[in-house]
Amino acid sequence: MNDHAHPAQTVPHRDRLIVALGAVADGAILLAIVHGLASGAVARSSVRSLWLLAHLGAVLPALPLGAYVLTARKGDTLHRGLGKCWAVLMLLAALSSFGLRGVTGGLSPIHLLSILVLAMIPRGVLLARAHRIAAHRRVMSLTYLGLAVAGLFTLLPGRLLGSWLFS
Repeated sequence: MNDHAHPAQTVPHRDRLIVALGAVADGAILLAIVHGLASGAVARSSVRSLWLLAHLGAVLPALPLGAYVLTARKGDTLHRGLGKCWAVLMLLAALSSFGLRGVTGGLSPIHLLSILVLAMIPRGVLLARAHRIAAHRRVMSLTYLGLAVAGLFTLLPGRLLGSWLFS
């Protein structure tokens, strides 16, 4: 164990709630995909985009990985390594979202979360490197919350995953 590891940490109540929301979002997104495949909604969908595949390919592992990083032991090599993987997934999810267009064919208000992620991930990394751990934890927790909320918004009626879920 290194000098920065904290063996007897408790997960703040806020983070437990955020992780629970992420679990609901992840489960619902997976259910939408499975239901969409089973019902044929995915095959009937006009969206066969590499952007969508890249986005889902980043988001689907980012939800459980982020939950683990938020709740597991902090400061050790595993935390730093998995945190870096999560940060890369989040950056890929944010960048790929700009290839996805809303009903109107343009960017939607949810893309503001992508812009926020592109600012918050580097900020969180810099805070960790500066050993400002409380600020780092807050930034990363809020970024994960943004991921969970964005995931839930994709399930609304009229959105692609929402149409797969409710078809």
